[in-house]
Amino acid sequence: MDYKTLDDFSFKGKRVLLRSDINSEISDKKVILNDRIIESAKTIKELQQKGASVVVLAHQGRPGKKDFISLKQHSKLLNKYVKIKFVPSIIKDKALNEIKNLKNGEALLLENIRFLKEEFTPPDNKIVKTLSPLFDYYVNDAFSVSHREQTSIVGFPKILRSCIGRVMEKELKNLDKIKINNCLFILGGAKAEENILLLKNKNVLTCGIFGQLCVIAKGKNLGAQNKFLKDELKIILQLKRNLHKGVITPADFALKIKNKRAELSISEFPSKYEIFDIGEKTQEIYIDKIKNAEAVFMKGTAGYCEEKQFCRGTKSILNAISNSGAFSIICGGHLTSALRKLKINKDKFDYISLSGGATVEYIAGKKLPGLEVLKREHDKI
Repeated sequence: MDYKTLDDFSFKGKRVLLRSDINSEISDKKVILNDRIIESAKTIKELQQKGASVVVLAHQGRPGKKDFISLKQHSKLLNKYVKIKFVPSIIKDKALNEIKNLKNGEALLLENIRFLKEEFTPPDNKIVKTLSPLFDYYVNDAFSVSHREQTSIVGFPKILRSCIGRVMEKELKNLDKIKINNCLFILGGAKAEENILLLKNKNVLTCGIFGQLCVIAKGKNLGAQNKFLKDELKIILQLKRNLHKGVITPADFALKIKNKRAELSISEFPSKYEIFDIGEKTQEIYIDKIKNAEAVFMKGTAGYCEEKQFCRGTKSILNAISNSGAFSIICGGHLTSALRKLKINKDKFDYISLSGGATVEYIAGKKLPGLEVLKREHDKI
């Protein structure tokens, strides 16, 4: 491995700035407990046990989105697994005083790092200049954000001695084992730009919002859903250039009509109702494909899993993968949350990644800024 780990340094009596990823699904304004939080807590606890004082930087959501909220709820969930204090500040005096008074074995979670506009203008800015003098080490445990060139990812490793955390280490070790030749890719969720990187593969099943965009790219008008996806339609031309006969799109969709599930085949569109899931016919087609696959990579949910009636597509696909003999990789925060919600045994899958876009870019062979900057650690004296 090209990166130093927690095993390479002595942290006793040292201050550690830890970049974690606890970005979570939000339902009814409540943060849903998930594996990202549980696994991140393990790295925090290990650093505490090694005698370090730990300050955690993390984010939730993106500016302008409904899930762009404070990390106060996250701190309560983290405290189920590790003792950590929440500070509703990042670089103001309150936070700086808390950091300076932190004792060995204690931990702080600072406020959502994306609340600061400087997070998006790396690398050398107010965040780095204010925080870096207070720390001895920087640890990146947020593989899922390491494809982003953001301050908390690329700024600190240029100044502080750095390494990867246990979550990052586990991700890299497992992803390096992935062989994607002759793999069946099931691409769902909403992040179309990420999924496009994998459309070059021979066998692709599409679902979720991504599947809907692919249907539109093939020239189908979905009606109300086109309006709902208006901010995503800029990707259509790019999708058109990347679609090929090996990319299969849904044959039917599930709609919400008077708060109940109803299904329409593609031929019955456009519809005045919004789409929330793939339909039963699509599920049958995809399950048959899974049965004959040697390896399956699934990213993102097939529908709106926040509502049980629209989690059917995701459930049927996950069950088919878990019951198949294929080597299986599950990817993405929302999909892992769905696994938990649906009570599907995680042990039936070969590997469950806590990341989404970073995993896609990594297995597609792209260089991740957050990893590239950590490689320089080997050159430090």
